[in-house]
Amino acid sequence: MTMKIGHGYDAHRFGGDSPLILGGVSVPHHCGLLAHSDGDVVIHAVCDAILGALGLGDIGKHFPDNDPQFKGVDSRELLRQVVKQMLQQHFTLGNLDITIVAQTPKLAAYIEDMARCLSDDCQARRDVVNVKATTTEKMGFVGREEGIGVHAVVLLQSILE
Repeated sequence: MTMKIGHGYDAHRFGGDSPLILGGVSVPHHCGLLAHSDGDVVIHAVCDAILGALGLGDIGKHFPDNDPQFKGVDSRELLRQVVKQMLQQHFTLGNLDITIVAQTPKLAAYIEDMARCLSDDCQARRDVVNVKATTTEKMGFVGREEGIGVHAVVLLQSILE
């Protein structure tokens, strides 16, 4: 069995009046995240991790922010397209571990819903998707509540035929 590991990182600044979407879940907050798409920083990091493991570059290469077709796009659709590429290369998600770095809002009540959305979109069992959140103890851009950062690590496994 062949295995591949990928790491993704993304960060977005708070702003605007759009809803805050994290891991495919709407989280109550006074503003959303600024981005060309819906700003789902969790899904963007996951896409980068999967694309990285496959050696296919990053999310910006596949869904450029200067392409009008991706303006305001639901990031779950982007993830589904990335997962389609993963499956076409005969890989499946062995494990996905996500760390959301956010001073605000508090995310504990939304973690399970995020994990469920992500496992659905990745066509993976729920038990291989882990989502957790932390703060930076008020340090840096996250601590100043300027935005949110996310790390995602994936292990892809070849599909046995």
